[in-house]
Amino acid sequence: MCVCVYVYSVCLIFFLVAFIGGKNLKSPQNVEVYIMDDNFILKWNWSNDSVRNVTFSVDYQIQKMDKWNKLPGCQYITSTKCNFSSLKLNVYEEIKLRVRAEKGNDTSSWHEVDSFIPFQKAQIGPPEVHLEAEDKAIIVNISPPGTKDSVMWAQDSLSFTYSIDFWNSSNVERRTETTVYPRYKISELSPETTYCLKVRARLRLQRKVGVYSPVYCVNTTVENKLPPPENIEIEARSQSYVLKWNYTSVNVTFQAQWLHAYIRKFPRNLSDQWKQIPGCENVKTTQCVFPQNTFPRGIYFLRVQASNGNNVSLWSEEKKFDTKLQRNSSKTWLIAGICTALISIPVVIFAVKGLWKCIKYVFFPSFKPSGIDECFSEQPFKNLLLSTSEEQIESCFIIENTDTVAIVEETKDIDEDHKTYTSQSSQDSGNYSNEDENSEIRTSEVFEQETV
Repeated sequence: MCVCVYVYSVCLIFFLVAFIGGKNLKSPQNVEVYIMDDNFILKWNWSNDSVRNVTFSVDYQIQKMDKWNKLPGCQYITSTKCNFSSLKLNVYEEIKLRVRAEKGNDTSSWHEVDSFIPFQKAQIGPPEVHLEAEDKAIIVNISPPGTKDSVMWAQDSLSFTYSIDFWNSSNVERRTETTVYPRYKISELSPETTYCLKVRARLRLQRKVGVYSPVYCVNTTVENKLPPPENIEIEARSQSYVLKWNYTSVNVTFQAQWLHAYIRKFPRNLSDQWKQIPGCENVKTTQCVFPQNTFPRGIYFLRVQASNGNNVSLWSEEKKFDTKLQRNSSKTWLIAGICTALISIPVVIFAVKGLWKCIKYVFFPSFKPSGIDECFSEQPFKNLLLSTSEEQIESCFIIENTDTVAIVEETKDIDEDHKTYTSQSSQDSGNYSNEDENSEIRTSEVFEQETV
């Protein structure tokens, strides 16, 4: 009887330990997922160092599946990190992970990681960089982050933009070039000088910024005998384009080439993709003209090269060229000129008519047009325009010792009506009157008659 009870007790204890699942082992702590490009790493901490020979196992679960699956490469491992990059995942699908500690038949409880979407959690890694040196420039060739068969950036490899930090190795001052193409030319450098740079990628739409590449350094070459053409410009004229550039040397010929802008997004050597511009080969002037129908609507890059016998310059800086903007610009100027002319004509006609009215009024007063008083409303100014014969003549005399002042008629000028004034005054009234000379004589005669 006692033996049976003992055996039963041992079995029960063994069963409870197995069922409870490892109360003697602590769960892993600080579990984190790190994803860079196509590398998936799970890390955690294990603080129970007193327990030795502990292993760890990781399970994963896809959002649409209830079943937990064993994560390949992460079963019964002794390290506190696990690389599960070999797992074929849909990087846009949510996933959950869990990890536990194990020792023999003893296991800890699971530590679950919050569910995540790999693409959202992934960090952009450093791009690969290859440098080519010229005398006054460096050509930077950039490959997108990840591998050629990258799953993480498979849909975004052409959406990457890059920024370059570069500096003269003897100078700590740095310069940054942003939003550059996979093949980018840094110009205006010094010959035979060491320059260093580092590059990082970004996805603007997703607001992801990558980590910098390692630092790369290169020496620029000895200065070329023939400098490249400078200040490349293009403008639309009628049905043609005019490509212009500056060049100081004489007795040289030029050629110009074009490239589709979208090809620049591909991370490879594009030297065989440039095409000759018709009419811009072996040109002896610093410009060339070619038909607008040479280019369908789109965005292009243009470049020019100089040559003199066996001496050939490096290519100029590439000029970005949008056919739509160029054509719209010429049309805009034409429309603006026509509108300006149409607006100016009525204004000029109105101004000329007003000036002509003023001239007629000044020099031909008998043809005074209506409304001219708006131009000459001030009385002193009108008087300046009157002829001498029409000007007002004033006289001043004193009336003394009169009992009655006769009716006096005052005439100011030819065109005004006569005004009559009647009043009485006492002796020596001191009244003053302004009269014409003829009016003065008539007034005296009236006084004499009334006295008689």
